[in-house]
Amino acid sequence: MLQITYFYDSVAMDVDNIVKPIQDSIIGLAYVDDDQVTDIIVRKRNLSGNFKIENMTSTLAEGFARGNQFLHIVVLDAPDQEVLT
Repeated sequence: MLQITYFYDSVAMDVDNIVKPIQDSIIGLAYVDDDQVTDIIVRKRNLSGNFKIENMTSTLAEGFARGNQFLHIVVLDAPDQEVLT
């Protein structure tokens, strides 16, 4: 499963245009082939917006510290394929 958050500072691209290039670029790094990805969560958040970060990682903190737009990509085990919520 991929969890992608696009933190932008002014004009944001559409979330549907973010997914495929990222999936393709991490082939061989996170998985053998992107057909292994069964679930994707994609979000965009304005850096000057009002949101709360829970469980801040050092990587995510570094992205915020730079002060520019950035992507935060997490590869997780997919949820149970037999259960849809």
